[in-house]
Amino acid sequence: MEKVLFLAILLTFSLIPHIMSIPFDERDLESEEKLWDLYERWQRHHAVSRDHHEKQKRFSVFKENAKFIHEFNKKGKSYKLELNKFGDLTTEEFKGSYAGSRVQEHRMFRPRTMTNKFSYGSVNVGDLPLSIDWRQKGAVTGVKDQGKCGSCWAFSTVVSVEGINQIKTGNLISLSEQELIDCDTGDDSGCNGGLMENAFDFIKKSGGITTETAYPYKAQNGTCDASKMNSPAVVIDGYETVPANDEDSLLKAVANQPVSVSIEASGKPFQFYSTGVFTGDCKTDLDHGVAVVGYGVDQNGTKYWIVKNSWGPTWGEQGYIRMQRGIAAKEGICGIAMDASYPVKTSHNPPKKGKISLLSS
Repeated sequence: MEKVLFLAILLTFSLIPHIMSIPFDERDLESEEKLWDLYERWQRHHAVSRDHHEKQKRFSVFKENAKFIHEFNKKGKSYKLELNKFGDLTTEEFKGSYAGSRVQEHRMFRPRTMTNKFSYGSVNVGDLPLSIDWRQKGAVTGVKDQGKCGSCWAFSTVVSVEGINQIKTGNLISLSEQELIDCDTGDDSGCNGGLMENAFDFIKKSGGITTETAYPYKAQNGTCDASKMNSPAVVIDGYETVPANDEDSLLKAVANQPVSVSIEASGKPFQFYSTGVFTGDCKTDLDHGVAVVGYGVDQNGTKYWIVKNSWGPTWGEQGYIRMQRGIAAKEGICGIAMDASYPVKTSHNPPKKGKISLLSS
């Protein structure tokens, strides 16, 4: 019965993106007039408003994107593209607003160093389950939307902290990305990017992180509200890094908790991803923080990662993307195995002044 229910849920998730997207075919691309009609339909669907001058400029971008998507979907790949809310953005504009975490630049100031411990190193890969989905286990909150703010690093951090907190305490609490944007300014740069490791450090040193309700998201840099920051809901005790360029190690970690990773997400196929197992094209110029919340194998035997994004629930598979797992390149697809880390939690919530009690193992 549980298997039937799970398959029904998967089918529902596969159909929803097509309900949310703008369907079109070759006939819509036959003339400028039909393309214009398609563009206006797209604007209405996504509630996009442009003045006359901007509309003309955006139309030419939209045309190229629509043609690219149509031609791509004819190739019969393992994944499909769609005219989503990014339909009239160039690749450069999209990258600047939604995949601009500039991981490599931040790494210049904080080179990646392995923590002294990788707790899951002794795990035998052959003993791991064939699939795991932390959403089904109640350890993942709803999909959020970073907006036009390069705060993906904060969202990635929060997913992992929310996950380990639920695993350790049984309580799923939606935490505040805005606190990290406003207050974690020593090493991270708010809407101009950051690193998840820095954010884990900040949460530990600050004595925890507050809830999204207490410190709601504004999609812009702001002044740190110390009163909210000093009312943490969840504490962590540090973080560990996953050995770089090792998908087996990443698998071991994800089998135990959601994991923060960096990827390259700035190409057109990623921008317009709709459904299926993403197999590229992408390189390893890391520019976006996301979280791996599971893994599995599709009906064709293709292994994949379940990745939670922060571009809202209308992108991809209800805000998620399945990315191919176990490829020949050691870095993993789009560099997913290059820069992974996860929080460690042994302390109770909320913290008590002067004494933090430990969770029993």
